[in-house]
Amino acid sequence: MVVEIVASVAILVAGVTLFVLIHVCIIGRTFSTITSGASMQSGTILISRIGSMSQEDIKKLPSYDFNMEEQKSLEKSTSECVVCLEKFKSGEKCKLLPSCNHSFHCECIDSWLVKTGACPICRALVDIGREEGSFPSEVGLELR
Repeated sequence: MVVEIVASVAILVAGVTLFVLIHVCIIGRTFSTITSGASMQSGTILISRIGSMSQEDIKKLPSYDFNMEEQKSLEKSTSECVVCLEKFKSGEKCKLLPSCNHSFHCECIDSWLVKTGACPICRALVDIGREEGSFPSEVGLELR
């Protein structure tokens, strides 16, 4: 019986050791990839390395008054802001990110973009380089 307990403990220790070694190898590989940048594709950017946006650039993003009736007619409409997790209400000021067409409450996305210049849903970089008239017309919103 003592032999069985010793064998069980030895197998348990060996299993935990193997698990820790695998974990260390995976973490080591991840950190070496991040620092060397060797395996990063040209369009891939880590969120932790994305800089914030200036207040001036954030003000350039298109905004609109949310209209429940218009949103119901759109196929790809979302009913809530993923930053604050509250439903959009008619008449609320919202902003549209031009690079991915995701919408958020103005205050919510402004505070998000001050910290990280990427969409909180798809992590696409926010592109403010477009002219206001060049946003996709499929959104069906009157932008200001």
